[in-house]
Amino acid sequence: MRSIQPKILIIALLFVCLANIAQAQKMRIAVAANAQFVAKKLAEEFKKETNIDVGLIVGSSGKLTTQIEQGAPFDVFLSADMKYPQELADKTLTIDQPRIYAYGQLIMWTLNKDAKLAKPSDLTQPVFHKIAVANPTLAPYGEATIQALDKLKLTDPLKDKIVYGESIAQVNQYLLSGATEVAFTAKSIVLDPDQADKGKWVEVNPKLYQPIAQGVVILKSSIGKNLSDAQKFYTFLFGSKAKNILKAYGYK
Repeated sequence: MRSIQPKILIIALLFVCLANIAQAQKMRIAVAANAQFVAKKLAEEFKKETNIDVGLIVGSSGKLTTQIEQGAPFDVFLSADMKYPQELADKTLTIDQPRIYAYGQLIMWTLNKDAKLAKPSDLTQPVFHKIAVANPTLAPYGEATIQALDKLKLTDPLKDKIVYGESIAQVNQYLLSGATEVAFTAKSIVLDPDQADKGKWVEVNPKLYQPIAQGVVILKSSIGKNLSDAQKFYTFLFGSKAKNILKAYGYK
């Protein structure tokens, strides 16, 4: 009996530790890469207001959707469009129907402040060898980029220059690492304080692509305290403080 009791004690302590870990699990928000910086700011302000910690998981909207469909334990999904959240809602994986929380804006970004870059047709210049674009099948901003290039009849002339990234985050990395001279990315990226004064950027005429309506949903995988926290964040997202933050990052 003496040899068994320590084992029982160890097992009991293990269960207590696991229970504490479960209770300490942060509320998890899956964030489309275009919103990674503004989401961080929103999370900081949300914590100041509620003392609730938020964990951010960043990726392309398409890849995050696949992970959610495969059972990833996220609580909230901030997508770069409405298509992917609606797909999840149609599969009854969300608490409610998706709701638009912001409209994104597409820009061209280069680290060369002296580059003659005012419109997409300027990319045909020999000085631009590589252009980063998010995968249009996974990232709504990539889809918007191709829509714009198609309308301007530039897709074919630029096809040999285009380098596809899985998400806006990878597109930005291609540019910042010097792998490309230009990146089609989200306006919210270049308005982040950490990116200030890095090169120059130009807005892409919004008439050239479908409005980038970005949707949010609370996921059915959210339970217990996390569900309560997720609902509080959802309410916060549509409040005046969050709207001002989104506006400061270039969202409409």
